[in-house]
Amino acid sequence: MGLKPTKYRSAAEALLRRFKRENDLPRFHPVVDICNAISIAFALPVAIFDLDKIEEFLEVCFAKGTEKYLAFSEKIELPSPGEIIFRDASNQVHARRWTFRQSRLSVVNPDTSRILIISEGLHNTASFDIPEVINSLARTLSNLGLSTICQAVLTAKTPCVDFLR
Repeated sequence: MGLKPTKYRSAAEALLRRFKRENDLPRFHPVVDICNAISIAFALPVAIFDLDKIEEFLEVCFAKGTEKYLAFSEKIELPSPGEIIFRDASNQVHARRWTFRQSRLSVVNPDTSRILIISEGLHNTASFDIPEVINSLARTLSNLGLSTICQAVLTAKTPCVDFLR
């Protein structure tokens, strides 16, 4: 991806490092906590978004440099042109550097009623690992009485899914 691995750690790596150091993770929201645990178990990033904060669609694309990203510091940032982002119809960035940095805009909170969970992998066994993450998430959420509306694995051959139906 062209990122310096020690400067831009993935969310999964940051979680693993924190868990190894502290042997615990902070609690945010029950579903976020589950996603963090699965991220650690599979050593893959698992991002979770408040779907009601996303306008019309979520697109993985190269930044033009004009999109707006709300950092957790409340500062508005403009991603560098060419950076991989998750952008919606209103030109808001919900994640940068794939899902390495999620936006404060679509963070899950106690009022969240609909969520979108994304895991990503570009490694050799991703076609096996990602479905395992999806199945684990679906089982765990189902055990809590939560339902999933759509499950999909996106690839170059199947690059989109309409999950809002």
